[in-house]
Amino acid sequence: AQAIPPVQEASTGPALWKVADEDTTIYLFGTVHALPKEVDWYTGAVENALALSGTLVTEIPAGAAQDSSMQQVIIGKAMLPADQSLRTLLAEDQAARYEAAMTGLGLPVAAFDRFEPWFAGISLSMLPLARAGYQPESGVEMVIEGLAGQATQRQALETVEFQLSMLDRLDADSQIAFLMAAVENVDNIAGMMDRMVEEWLEGDADGLAELMNQGLTDPELAEALLYSRNRSWADWIEARLDTPGTVFIAVGAGHLAGEKSVQDYLEERRLEVERVQ
Repeated sequence: AQAIPPVQEASTGPALWKVADEDTTIYLFGTVHALPKEVDWYTGAVENALALSGTLVTEIPAGAAQDSSMQQVIIGKAMLPADQSLRTLLAEDQAARYEAAMTGLGLPVAAFDRFEPWFAGISLSMLPLARAGYQPESGVEMVIEGLAGQATQRQALETVEFQLSMLDRLDADSQIAFLMAAVENVDNIAGMMDRMVEEWLEGDADGLAELMNQGLTDPELAEALLYSRNRSWADWIEARLDTPGTVFIAVGAGHLAGEKSVQDYLEERRLEVERVQ
């Protein structure tokens, strides 16, 4: 099967890997879900890999999270029971830091009182990024979805409902740890994201992992958000090698970086992963 030559020393651009056997090639590309529109990342190697692929695989179906009916599902799943309030779940010092973060963003301190900590954590992380120009429509998945040909099949590794349930199932302590990590980083998240994008554009997977893992210190959170999914995706890739063809998988760059990455789990299964770019 036609394939891209191995990575050269001078290669630059976001990292691209492949797993292949005699009749199947699977490309692995780490994405950033939201980007400023002026970021230029679409290199020749990525373009070639996408052009060669008969199937594009993403974490969730394209545009699913932005669908208006799905927004209602998200809100419904994120609501606390009627007799609970977010700030009453926090210790006094946590509540004070949380309220300061909300005020700093120009939000009423009660804005997320009806929501579970994981939802407030996501919201507190996303708002500063949106204000800094990071847009989902400029994110890698949306761009690649537009660039892939109409003849390219689309598949997804997960559903929005699965991702919501994954967060919703976290115990209270892990949800609060997730929220407080967002609170502590609220003033720095745009700058941190800028540095992550810089590492990503340079193809420095180790540097990217180091930055991304700074806030992921809760073991249950790391297992739920990263490691269990990486294992599942490695299983999917191993099974997909039984079907001939070329596949382009685009998933969050954090899943393809650091320890217990998708590549690590593939190598545990004795599958060779080759860096293309």
